[in-house]
Amino acid sequence: MAADDATPAPWQDQIFAILKEGGVRQVAYVPDAGHAHLIRRVHADAGMRGIVLSTEEEGVATACGAWLGGERAVLLMQSSGVGNCINMLSLVENCRFPLFCLVTMRGEWAEFNPWQVPMARAVPATLQAMGVRVMRADSPDEVAETVAAGFDAAFRGGEAVAVLLSQKLIGRKKWEGGR
Repeated sequence: MAADDATPAPWQDQIFAILKEGGVRQVAYVPDAGHAHLIRRVHADAGMRGIVLSTEEEGVATACGAWLGGERAVLLMQSSGVGNCINMLSLVENCRFPLFCLVTMRGEWAEFNPWQVPMARAVPATLQAMGVRVMRADSPDEVAETVAAGFDAAFRGGEAVAVLLSQKLIGRKKWEGGR
C-alpha cells in the first residue's frame, strides 16, 4: 500500500507480499482459478520460481525438498486436492518438516458442483488428522493477518500449517456450459 493510499492492497497481493518478505523461493501449485492472481505474481518475480504440479502430493514433496535444500516453499491447492496429499503428509509428520499450504475452498458458499461438497466438509478434519494446523480466512480483511500467522507458525515454529481461503472470499464460480 502506498503511503498516501488508505486502500489496502487486494488480498492476493497481500499474500504475495508475505511470501516475498518471508523469503519464499518456490511456489508449487496445481493450476487453480482461485490462486491465479498469486500464481501470475510468482511467475513475474525473478526471485521466485513457480512449479506446476500434476498432482498435489508432489507439492508436499517439493516443499520438503526445498527445505532440505535451504529454501522455503509454499504449496497452493484447491480443497479437492487435499485428499491427494494424505499419504505424503506422513513425510511431513515423521520428518518434522515445516509446511505451509494455501488452500482455496470449493464446495461451500454458492457451489454449483455437488462433487466438491464432500471434500470441502472433510478438509479441516483430514488435515488435522495428519498433524496439520488449520487456519481459515473468510473475508478480505482477515487474509493478511491469518496468512502471516500461518507463515510464522510454519517457518518460525516448524509446524505444518494450511490456511483455508473460503469460497466466499474467492467468489462465486460460474458454470460456463451445460444445460
